[in-house]
Amino acid sequence: MAIESDKVRERLDRATAHLDPPYAVVDLAAFDGNAAALADRAAGKPVRIASKSVRARDLIGRALARPGWAGVMAFTLPEASWLVRTGVTDDALVAYPTVDRGALAALAADPALAAAVTLMIDGTDQLDLVDAVCPPGRRPELRVCLDLDASWRPLGGRVHVGVRRSPVHSARAAGALAATVAARAGFRLVGLMAYEAQIAGLGDAPPGRAVLGSAIRLAQRGSYRELLARRGAAVAAVREHADLEFVNGGGTGSVAATSADPAVTEVTAGSGLYGPTLFDAYRAWRPTPAAAFACAVVRRPGPGLATVLGGGWIASGPAEDSRLPRPWLPEGLKLIGTEGAGEVQTPLAGSAAGALRVGDRVWFRHAKAGELCEHVNELHLVDGDTVVATVPTYRGEGHAFL
Repeated sequence: MAIESDKVRERLDRATAHLDPPYAVVDLAAFDGNAAALADRAAGKPVRIASKSVRARDLIGRALARPGWAGVMAFTLPEASWLVRTGVTDDALVAYPTVDRGALAALAADPALAAAVTLMIDGTDQLDLVDAVCPPGRRPELRVCLDLDASWRPLGGRVHVGVRRSPVHSARAAGALAATVAARAGFRLVGLMAYEAQIAGLGDAPPGRAVLGSAIRLAQRGSYRELLARRGAAVAAVREHADLEFVNGGGTGSVAATSADPAVTEVTAGSGLYGPTLFDAYRAWRPTPAAAFACAVVRRPGPGLATVLGGGWIASGPAEDSRLPRPWLPEGLKLIGTEGAGEVQTPLAGSAAGALRVGDRVWFRHAKAGELCEHVNELHLVDGDTVVATVPTYRGEGHAFL
């Protein structure tokens, strides 16, 4: 493993020798390999790319050009509209409800855009807001998708396993909302989504925590069985009122399991293209690390220590060590507990720290995928030991959608 890591480090160092840190790279061989593996795991069902996990139009387009990939799951309506207008996709599903009045007005004013974008809803209040922006008679029919809450609530609901998303949890509630949408002018219900975050986004093999891993796997098995039945019933209830074009589910961590659900017609993935550190804690499939960022050693504060400039690119979620960037190459580096990854400097210890010299690069992996792109204006695409292209991130194109 150390020999292989040394080869990766040498290759990345050679490819980027002309660049001054900090900068970020995407290894195209790893990116393409991850894309192929995710499509294979989907077993013939289309994979919709989660744009929040990529945040670079060129790489979203690269994935969509591959067999098995189709459509974008955007995280905001302005982002979805931008991706459609710039030709990245003609099928953008907004993953979360929107109250962006300006973006809704622009959607309602453009029939071609309205035909390509699907809004997410989980209640009639969101429909009311759309109507307040532009009444049904003055706009094209807007496409909507119903968000079915996929959390597991055993023991009569006294326990909640999963994230807090939609208030629509039962098949009966899904059917009732579908009936309401069907009866309202100006909307067309075309999809249903159920994102099982407790399976897709929770690693089942946390390093050094075997007991916790066993508990997670037990909960995931119970949750999967319950959701299999409930999602199927919800889809049947909704289809009584709408001709659904798609039923979406899953994420990188559950592509194979979600694809096996007969009620699901497509799955979503995105993080697996970059392979961030959170997915090192999965047993079923671990993506090859494809995205990384480099920081430069700027001083040696003491024996066995090396300090890089920057590095404090913390991921969202609970405030814990799993959200810190991880020193990756060379192997044998670790953050210092009293400082962690700092805004301006990050001291590193470990067996490899003593050999580092001022000017050397240290390669880090981000904990989450697309959030890396919020810190850089561009990504350097590496093929072998050469940078073959440099592409802008959303930030580099002047966009911070959220």
